[in-house]
Amino acid sequence: PMIRRSVHWLKAIQGSDGGWGESCRGYDVGHFVSLDHGVPSQTAWALLSLISAGEIMSPEVTRGIQFLVDQQNEQGSWNEPEHTGTGFPQHFYLRYHGYRHFFPLLALGTYQSAIKELA
Repeated sequence: PMIRRSVHWLKAIQGSDGGWGESCRGYDVGHFVSLDHGVPSQTAWALLSLISAGEIMSPEVTRGIQFLVDQQNEQGSWNEPEHTGTGFPQHFYLRYHGYRHFFPLLALGTYQSAIKELA
């Protein structure tokens, strides 16, 4: 039941662009605050969770994968100016520069492997 609730929540907070994005402002207000756009690494985290929960064929996963494909830049990576690391909440936030490369690629590879297993 906890996993199904988590799946429902992830699906409910997906952005209109197909991605997922969380604002660091959530630390100020004490609850999740969505960005008005997806963030590649955070979208990848949501996709990895949904795929692991057996949601490979869901429309939300399809839209999330399309978001990553659409956001990929000419160098084959993703731009990500947002801070995605906590650091010291309300004072100092981190930008892990490798996240924008590693996590979207991991999500796309995991998706491709999962799709092949279904065939």
